[in-house]
Order: sequence, then C-alpha cells, then structure tokens
Amino acid sequence: MVSILITAGPTREHLDDVRFLSNGSSGRMGCALARAALAQGHAVTLVLGPVEIEPPAGVVLRRVVSALEMQAAAAAAFGAADVVVGAAAVADWRPAHRFDGKPARGAAAVTLELVPNPDILAGLAAGKGRRVVFGFGLESAAAGMSAAIARGRAKLERKQLDGIVVDLTTAIGRDAAEFVLCRPGVPDEPLPNDKAAAAARIVAAAVDVWRTRQAS
Repeated sequence: MVSILITAGPTREHLDDVRFLSNGSSGRMGCALARAALAQGHAVTLVLGPVEIEPPAGVVLRRVVSALEMQAAAAAAFGAADVVVGAAAVADWRPAHRFDGKPARGAAAVTLELVPNPDILAGLAAGKGRRVVFGFGLESAAAGMSAAIARGRAKLERKQLDGIVVDLTTAIGRDAAEFVLCRPGVPDEPLPNDKAAAAARIVAAAVDVWRTRQAS
C-alpha cells in the first residue's frame, strides 16, 4: 500500500468576511484521483478546497479555504506521503490586506493590492527526496494542446516534478476533457477523456514511478 497525498479544488482568497477571489475549479478531478487511489488499495490524504461535491469516503480529509491553509495542510501531510498528486487550482494571488466585516459599497473606484501566493507543489517537490510528485498544468484552450504541452513540459522541469498532466481550461467543471501526461524522458501519453479513467491511469503511473525508485 502506497501513501498518496492529493490536493484538490480551488482556494478562496478573502477580501473581507464575504467577498473573495477564486476560480472555477470544481474539485472533480482531485476527488476522482482520490477514488482511483482508494480503488487501487492505497491510503489517501485529501487536502480539499471549498467545493460543492462530496469527497469520497475512506480518505483522510483536510478541508481548507485559502492557499496558505492548503500549503500548511499539505506540508503537514507530506512527511508521511510516498506520492503527491497536486490537482488543486491554487489562486496565484491573494489580497495584501483583508478587511474586517463587510465594508459598505461606495461610489469611488477601489484599487486592490495583490501579493503572490506560494507555489505549493514546487515547494513540496523541492524537498521530495525519494518521493514522487505529479502535478497538473491547466492551460488556455485558445492556444491549443501542442502549445499547452510545451508550457507543461517547461513547468515539469522548472518545478522538479516527476510528471505533469496537461489539460485545457475547457476541462473546468466537466466530467470529461483532453488530458496528456508528460514525464521526463518519456513520450507524451494521451489519457482517456473521462476524468475517472484518466485519474486511474495517473495514479497508476505515479505509483509505478515510486516503486521503480524504491527498487533502484
């Protein structure tokens, strides 16, 4: 049995007690990965952002809201993990200052100062040791899959990942999409369009890399 850490869903970066910055991630792929890992007999810790879908039973669930909360929860679970699959759509920025309560709307324009959030997956990969770290690279559908794969492979190298699943923005909120798995020194692998089937292959591929690494 392999211990697998999965991050899933969006983050919310609050401006005040009511308003926030976020994105359209539904958490479907992350939960599909968790179900696939459980079905393959592995132990799963799921760090899950705010989503409306129900996570699979049988996981160790850590619910979070913000990127900083997700970073802390992932870091806490990382030590016991063999494999990490980062499927969360973490907000790139957060407000520099959070207002208390719910400030009243005014007629004047408002300037919002944003600061970058940490790259959670890159941070984990930097200290992975013999662990295996896979990530996702969501790219604009306008440029097409070939350009998306090129950007995904650049992220693969820059973030020191063992694999990256490239998908397009058309995947958000859907149960099926186009996915391509990219790994160092391995040809690009088109995955099934169904998220559940793609998730099963992603988990199997990551575990295969881990087992090969342990045997070497």
